[in-house]
Formats: sequence, structure tokens, C-alpha cells
Amino acid sequence: MTPAWTLTSAFAAALLVLLLPARSAGFAKVIALVGSLVGMVAAAVACLARLSNPSGAVWSFDCDWIPSLGARFHLAADGLSLTLLLLTGIVAVAGVLFSWNVTHRPRAFFAFFMTIIGGVYGVFLSRDAFLLFVFYEIVILPKYMLIAIWGSTNKEYGAMKLTMYSIGASALILIGISVAYAAAGGTSFDIAHLAAASYSPALQSWAFPILFLGFTVLAGIWPFHTWAPTGHVAAPTAASMLLAGVVMKLGAFGALCVAMPLFPLGFAQWQPVIAGLAVIGIIYGALTALSQKDLKFVIGYSSVSHMGFILLGMAAATHWGLRGAVLQMISHGIIAGLLFGIAGRVVYERTHTRDLAALKEFDLWKTLPGVAIAFTLATAASMGMPGFSGFVAEISVVIGLWQAYPWLTIAVAIGIILTGAFSLRALQKTCFPNRTPTDAAAHALPPLTWPEISAISLLLAVSLAIGIYPKPWIVLIDDGLRSPLFNSILSLP
Repeated sequence: MTPAWTLTSAFAAALLVLLLPARSAGFAKVIALVGSLVGMVAAAVACLARLSNPSGAVWSFDCDWIPSLGARFHLAADGLSLTLLLLTGIVAVAGVLFSWNVTHRPRAFFAFFMTIIGGVYGVFLSRDAFLLFVFYEIVILPKYMLIAIWGSTNKEYGAMKLTMYSIGASALILIGISVAYAAAGGTSFDIAHLAAASYSPALQSWAFPILFLGFTVLAGIWPFHTWAPTGHVAAPTAASMLLAGVVMKLGAFGALCVAMPLFPLGFAQWQPVIAGLAVIGIIYGALTALSQKDLKFVIGYSSVSHMGFILLGMAAATHWGLRGAVLQMISHGIIAGLLFGIAGRVVYERTHTRDLAALKEFDLWKTLPGVAIAFTLATAASMGMPGFSGFVAEISVVIGLWQAYPWLTIAVAIGIILTGAFSLRALQKTCFPNRTPTDAAAHALPPLTWPEISAISLLLAVSLAIGIYPKPWIVLIDDGLRSPLFNSILSLP
């Protein structure tokens, strides 16, 4: 199985779901699960193949697409891309399992869901900037529809805000790519070709922030992050998992693999500003999460804080920093997906509230001990406890930051402390509330279903696997970072 199976399986599943007759709509989730499993297995097989033959040629598919523009249908998968493909497959499988109870228009729901997955796979595989932009745009409409139709809590507002931010950011990306294309001779959109071109420092000084900001809006960079918590809360569970788990990583991937390599001198000029905004995002997100009363808002602002570590690793521009940034993309994708899955599907569907104070009456530790244990482990992973993926990712970023901006590590330490504070507060109020003998006995709640248990187990197992033995992931990421694409970044003074 080649990495192309990830892309084709997702879009094929979306098409098959749409072609289902109305009387067979219940099979939509089965088709989506099979498509997601095929994508995950294909990504895993490709990762294992790369690990067994690290010196072999990178898988690639390249053919003419729009000759008049010099745009080609060019896909490739080095180690870095393969790890993100596997992340996408894992989150997709868990998202389908957490959506097993969807009965309202299931064909449309899973068709939109799988279309998003296909678009994400396409971005991570694209080596042509125009093709990458097309896949990037494919994700926008299904995101809106999933939230506007199946969402809750101001769903129309949340869907429209997310879409407007996405469209505005896409306009910036298109401008940045067009500038690079024109300045490089207007003959090819190949990312390696554009990165090899010689752009004047004056051009890079203004073109880089346009392109970088276009990508990082979707990555939740402060102060353009406000779409994220609103969108997460409004979205149905699977869409929240996709938004936090993989869609936000599209912005980080584009910033790392397109904006920074194309305009390295511009990046060097704006590097301290990016580092500063990343630190503000970490602390601001943590402080805001600490004051929230809605469990999903806590997790939403937590995502803003954790995405700051990705931007910080990129701003460091050291090998440790870039490695940590990619590890944090993977770790946050897994952990955020798990937290949103538990909060949205498991807790909210049974209690019909996300209010931290109102959850007290359900006493989840006694009524749903399995959920309390899972949420405790997910919280530990989110806090960066040793043994989980969050620890491996964050310590890598901090090491890279120390090499570039040692004085910023103090601010990051404050952010890590605040993360522990809001995480423990949410855990205690959700699962271990302070109850008195006069409180009414908690009502019995439906037990966990097998799809929920399977999804929780999958995500927890991956986070633990990375935390306990991160070597395979690091080897793959380092394989990608050895690409000539990153030479200009890692050689910066």
C-alpha cells in the first residue's frame, strides 16, 4: 500500500456514502469507518516501510495537471509527511467511532467528514503549491456544513466565524504563493523550485508575513485565534476532533513547509516577533482556559495554548525546535481529539450539560468510573506528564527554544504551570466534584459503548506509545527535516 491510498480511500468513502440509497443510510458510518481504517493502515504501512529503508527513495507521484500555469499534480511523502498522515488516519478512525450514534442525515454527515479527511491528506502530500492550496480550500465548505447543521451553542455564528477567518487566511496564502510564483519566473508552482529561487530581501520582508500569517491563522496564532474556541464549542464532536486534531495542523504544516522555506530571510527578520506571539498565545490561552465555565471552552482555549508550542518550536529554527514542533502537532492532535471526544460525545450526550458547576450533580467518578479514568489520563497527557506524548513534544520545543531564545523559557515555564492549573481544575470539577452528604444522589448514566471504548483506547494507546518510545516518530520526523527544503532555515544564525 502506498501513501496514495490515504487520499483515495477518503474521497472514495465520501463518494460511496453519497451514493447510498436512503433506505441504506445506516451503512454510511460503516463505509466511513472502513475508509478511515484503510487510510490509517496505509499510512502505518508507509511509515513502517520508510523506517525499514530510510535511505530509499521518497514515494512520489508526479504528472501534468495545468501545463499553462506550470502546476503539476505532484504528491510525495517523506518521513515528516508520513507522521502527519498517520495522525490524520488515527483521528479519522476515532472521529467515526465517536460519531457512531449520528442518526440525523448520516449520509451527508459522513460524506462531509470524509471529504475533510481527504482534503487534509491532500495538503500533507502536496509538493506543488497550487495543488496544496486547492486541497486547503476543499476543507472549508465541509467544515462549515458540519458545524452549521450538526453543531450546537451558536452553531451558525461559530460556523460562519470559522469560515470567514478561513477565507480571509486563504486570500493571504494565495497572494503569498502568487508573489513567489511570479518572482521565481512564473514557470512552476513546485515548492522545491520556488524555495530554490532567489528573492530579494526587500520582497521577503513583506511577502513572508503575508504567507506565514495566512497559514498560521488556521493554526490559532494570537491574536487571530478567536475562531478556534468558538468553532470548537459550536462543532459536533467529530468536527471538534478534526478541527483541533488535524485541521489546525494544516496551518502549522503550511507555515513550516511552505512559508519558511520560500522566504527564509523574511522569516529571519520576523523570527523574534513569531516567538513573542507564540509565548503570548501559550500564556493567554492558559489564563483564559483557567477562567472558563464550559468544559469545551476550557479544551478550546487549551488548544490555543498548546498550538503556541508548535509556533514556538518553528520560531526557534533549530533542529530540536523544528522536531519538537512536529511532535507537538502529532501529540496535540491525539490529545485534543481525545479530550473533545470525551467532553462532547461521552459527557455531554449523557448529562446534556458542559457547565463545570452543573456537572457536580452527576458525580462521574461514581456513575461513570471508566470515563473518569480516561479523562484523568487525557488530562495528564495534556499537562505534559512524563510517559505521554505531550512531555516528549514540549521538552523538545523547550530544548530548541533554549538554544535560540533562552530568556523566553521562563515565560514558557509560567505557561506550563498555568496549563497544570486549568487542567486540574477542569478534571476536579468534571469528575471529582466536592459533594456533601446533603447533596442528592447522582442519577445513573448509560455505560460507555464499544465504539466509545475503542476510540478512547486507540487515542490513549497512541499517546502512551509516543511518550514511552518516541524513537520511530523522531526518526521519521528527522528524515523529513533532512530535506533540502529546510537547509535555509536550519542554517540561519
